[in-house]
Amino acid sequence: MNPRDAETHASTADMPLPLRRHTSVRWLACILTGLAVGMVGTLAHRMGASHDVPYGLLLALALVTVSTWLARARAGATGLALHLIASSGLAWMVAMGFGGDVLTPIGFGDGSGLPYFSEHVGYLWLFGMVIVQLVVLFLPRRWFAAGPRDGERAGDGSDNRKAAVAKDEGTKR
Repeated sequence: MNPRDAETHASTADMPLPLRRHTSVRWLACILTGLAVGMVGTLAHRMGASHDVPYGLLLALALVTVSTWLARARAGATGLALHLIASSGLAWMVAMGFGGDVLTPIGFGDGSGLPYFSEHVGYLWLFGMVIVQLVVLFLPRRWFAAGPRDGERAGDGSDNRKAAVAKDEGTKR
């Protein structure tokens, strides 16, 4: 269920706890998780790159994917947009040397014989994190549903189905 459709439920008590929060709290959670993912991914993406086994990049992109998925489930496309801005903004500021230090070395370009991923993992991280989040944005909205499924809402006869199942189990004995 999309958070904006909460009123279609018989009660908000059927919704997961994060979706019961006020919209501004959900947006703040999306921004904070975006910042955390941007920093953790920036620190982790170079693991294994010097040996041409970029497992750090794969882990960082997996973390971005899961966090983006949760941001969209928590606050819809707006939450995903806030997550995208926070995570990629932080990663790009770090890559450009915000604060005088660069944690994302990109494009040595001197042909020094470095392994491929040592030279290019920075670009793959910076562009890959944006691409992953844009892909999640265009996934079907129903994939991010939370709460009772259609046909399981209160007052729709689901109690009758449960009673019928119980009756069937009783006759099998």
